[in-house]
Amino acid sequence: MIDTLRLTAEEAMGLLERREVSAADLHAAYLDAIGRHDDELHCYLRTCDEPGGDGIPIALKDVISTKGIETTAGSRILEGYTPVFDATVAARVKGAGLSVLGKTNTDEFAMGSSTENSAWGPTRNPWDPSRVPGGSGGGTAAAVSAGLAPWGLGSDTGGSVKQPSALCGNVGLRPTYGTVSRYGIVAFASSLDQIGPVAKNVRDVALLYSIIAGRDPLDSTTAELPEPVELPEGDSLAGRRLAVPRQVADLEAIEPGVRASFERTLDVARELGAEVGECDLPVSYRYGMPCYYLVAPAEASSNLARYDGVRYGVRVDGATFGEMVDRTRDEGFGPEPKRRIMLGTYALAAGYYDAFYGQAQRVRTLLIREHREALDGFDAIVTPTSPTVAFPIGDKAADPLAMYACDLLTIPSCLAGLPGLSIPCGLSDGLPVGLQLIGRQFGENGLFRIGHALEQAIGFDTVPERLR
Repeated sequence: MIDTLRLTAEEAMGLLERREVSAADLHAAYLDAIGRHDDELHCYLRTCDEPGGDGIPIALKDVISTKGIETTAGSRILEGYTPVFDATVAARVKGAGLSVLGKTNTDEFAMGSSTENSAWGPTRNPWDPSRVPGGSGGGTAAAVSAGLAPWGLGSDTGGSVKQPSALCGNVGLRPTYGTVSRYGIVAFASSLDQIGPVAKNVRDVALLYSIIAGRDPLDSTTAELPEPVELPEGDSLAGRRLAVPRQVADLEAIEPGVRASFERTLDVARELGAEVGECDLPVSYRYGMPCYYLVAPAEASSNLARYDGVRYGVRVDGATFGEMVDRTRDEGFGPEPKRRIMLGTYALAAGYYDAFYGQAQRVRTLLIREHREALDGFDAIVTPTSPTVAFPIGDKAADPLAMYACDLLTIPSCLAGLPGLSIPCGLSDGLPVGLQLIGRQFGENGLFRIGHALEQAIGFDTVPERLR
């Protein structure tokens, strides 16, 4: 029997190299686990029966275009859309021999913090199925946590890799903007979207990042990595300097249990030899969320204008072209995309553009500068990943502002284009708490080394207690 609950991607590769199992055996073992558990958790929108490579399996968030496999971005408006090409990241994982297990559930067009906004219903948290897995990439995070995939890819606009990884007890990386191609990704906000890996430990995340990262001629925003991706070793943080933003102490949104786990992790870092100091991010925490919720919806209103019933997915007939477009969008988009499209369209309207979108971009420049200054002399900024643990399904559904606040701690570094790594750092009321490490541009290797050392010292068991 293959223990998919505890098997890491690196261990699975070892099994293949020693010929103790075949790629088909691994694929079948994960499909069996999906068959036994996914009716309850709803991590996958669709699965692939046959292994497509000679390597280990991987789950892909359903915003990643996959040739011959339906790709809906969790939306009815793309129901039935089957791409005729692979996104660059899909092509790269296939080129590395990885076998696509299936497409995981997502908030519609990656808009949400709970994976409750999917047109096909919510995903549930493996630690407690009455609670959300985080979002928008809750399907991938929950699948890895429940042993329904050894690792997976999500997309992160304002925290949608880091936050669900925190709530599900996984490791998740949002890479430096531009290090991973966006070609073939269903777009939400083009200046923010990044594909990132989710796995059980830091070494697996680093390994998957090494497969997908690098310049892509099909995406002009990509760049070559300044150094090869390194798999982290060692258990010391001697000589490392970590900065805690002063503003974190005053954030009432951070639950007491989350704060306690965060403080204990800082003590662990000190025991490993790290120096823990303070930095100042006043603009980031005061204006980060309003800045994001102008920039992201504005770009979304532009990107989602292509869904008109003519070229992709669903079409709802009307007496005229205009009526057809209106009816298609009315029936195809859910409430959250409609909310953000309207907000973004208003922010871009004549007479309001400079006051809203233009002003938000100027604030974004301040955020970038502020993070650069905060990291001067430090190796990483550290905060909790999410201010709360996983909350009950439906708890914030009627309050969009409360839902948006879930990304309070992840949004500022996303606006700055910086890499962020979330690792599990403890439990609060039996639910996982995440630690966020933010590094300099192209500083992923440094984050991997810090995260790996902390991971070894913390010894967090990534298997949900109810499944042990």
